[in-house]
Amino acid sequence: MAPHQVVSIVFGIVILLALILDLGLLSKRNKAVTIKAALRQTLFWVLLASAFCVFLFIEEGQKPALEYLSAYLMEWSLSIDNIFVFILIFNSFKIKPVFYSRVLLLGILMAIVFRIGFITLGVELVEHFHWILYVFGVFLVYTGFKMFAEEEEKEFDPKKNKVYKFLNRFLPLTDSDGHGKYVIRVNGKPQYTILFVVVIILASVDLVFALDSIPAVMGISQDRMIIYTSNIFAVLGLRSLFFLLKGAVNKFAHLQQGIAIVLVLIGLKMLGEYYLNQILTNTQQVIISLVLIVVCIGGSVLYSMIQNKKNQNL
Repeated sequence: MAPHQVVSIVFGIVILLALILDLGLLSKRNKAVTIKAALRQTLFWVLLASAFCVFLFIEEGQKPALEYLSAYLMEWSLSIDNIFVFILIFNSFKIKPVFYSRVLLLGILMAIVFRIGFITLGVELVEHFHWILYVFGVFLVYTGFKMFAEEEEKEFDPKKNKVYKFLNRFLPLTDSDGHGKYVIRVNGKPQYTILFVVVIILASVDLVFALDSIPAVMGISQDRMIIYTSNIFAVLGLRSLFFLLKGAVNKFAHLQQGIAIVLVLIGLKMLGEYYLNQILTNTQQVIISLVLIVVCIGGSVLYSMIQNKKNQNL
């Protein structure tokens, strides 16, 4: 059996068992998630992703493991940025905290399905039309500069979202949360609750974020196994990360700028691929990408904390 096949089988088994554990032991129906529980679940997903990195190193060597680690950190950082928008969505629709966990889970599982399709399409296009990587590179540079200058999460209005307008136009919606149900019957007719609406919007918003994150990961590796696994591990850990950070989003005010710099750098790397290949080996490029991601994201978080401390002392 080829190494990639072994990795695929192990990954599938690990994800299945992890989801069963998460759903059966770590999550409780219609119960608010505490900071302690969120920390435990976040550590669970991070350790699981790290263990898979070690397994990948043993099975396939240093380069794939480093590519996976770089891609995972990139996706994890962008997932943190998603949380800002997710909080706005929950607040806008006045969702009760006891329903957060289930709504997030369904939204994220739908997002994974969409992402798999998006990744498959992206990889197929790159394999047949390599020049598309340069288009992705230009897109990432543009997106990075735009993200650095703007506060996109504050401009987002969930009730003006096209998906919400579409659902409101074609489905019988109700403002009720249905006591945790997604569809209720009123006078014998089905009506879709606000929880159903939020699940769909969460999945669609994540897909929009994937337009940035997946090309960014493809700037690190074009191996579809690396792209699939890094994306899925990062997205599955998003739910617990949401509960861990939702009370502290303002403490990372400059994280967006750190992510923006990374997107620009990866975009430039994709555009300068030919010249970089003349100077650096693939492994060296992956190591440099990993270091830059850690420095930019870690630096933006540290700078945010320093600025918060200064503001508190004023």
